[in-house]
Amino acid sequence: MTQHHQRPGVDPFTERTPRVIVARRLQRRRDRDETGLFLAEGPQAVREALAAHVVKELFATADAADKHPDLTRDATLVTDGAIAALAETVAPQGLVAVCHQQGVRLPDALAKQPRLVAVLAEIRDPGNAGTILRTADAAGAQAVVFAGDAVDPYNGKCVRASAGSVFHTDLVRDADAAGAIQAMRDKGLTVLAATGYGDTDLDDLADTGGLARPTAWLFGSEAHGLPDELLAAADRRVRVPLHGRAESLNLAAAAAVCLYASARALRRTAPARP
Repeated sequence: MTQHHQRPGVDPFTERTPRVIVARRLQRRRDRDETGLFLAEGPQAVREALAAHVVKELFATADAADKHPDLTRDATLVTDGAIAALAETVAPQGLVAVCHQQGVRLPDALAKQPRLVAVLAEIRDPGNAGTILRTADAAGAQAVVFAGDAVDPYNGKCVRASAGSVFHTDLVRDADAAGAIQAMRDKGLTVLAATGYGDTDLDDLADTGGLARPTAWLFGSEAHGLPDELLAAADRRVRVPLHGRAESLNLAAAAAVCLYASARALRRTAPARP
């Protein structure tokens, strides 16, 4: 039988229970920043959070506990109303975890000599940011940098869009985007800016070996692209070739094409394993 934190005879927590009220405040960035905590909802995110050993408290409905006994042995039982208050989705799946943020400083991330880094510069849409974070993780990026006035990576929508990848890579927040770019260049990373107006074609760059070196990709917002000063700071400004009649790719699709092109090139030049 599944074991839970409540003592026998204790009713499930409701939306008015103090611990639920405190956890719900983590939907606000100010409270996330002050506490170093954030919320992750749904079985996929909870599973990844537990694997990363960052869960402070897990709330679950009785139905979710029965459905996911492998995840909820140490869960605190709550009512459907409490989960509805904690979750930010229309149809919650009965699980919400309070997690410790695991962000790292840029110097610490660079000290690990990453070969592929994604930089989200001034990207404020949490869905786009989370999708790129997930793609960067899938492509093997060792670090993802939220640079400048970017969205909070621990925003609920960003966490959901990352599909658990928020727990997998070195996650850096650096308000000084230009300084972050310079730090990456100083560590030997080639900085490539993805832009539809780039003077370098991605295919040409791949064909001539230009993606075979450790690389940091810069991605700007869907609406405004990269700021001029960041475009100027990059080693190259790269466009994804459009072979059909589409005017452009959306941000997440362009990021996927760029990151996977680098991943393929870097895999060919990876050091042999002993």
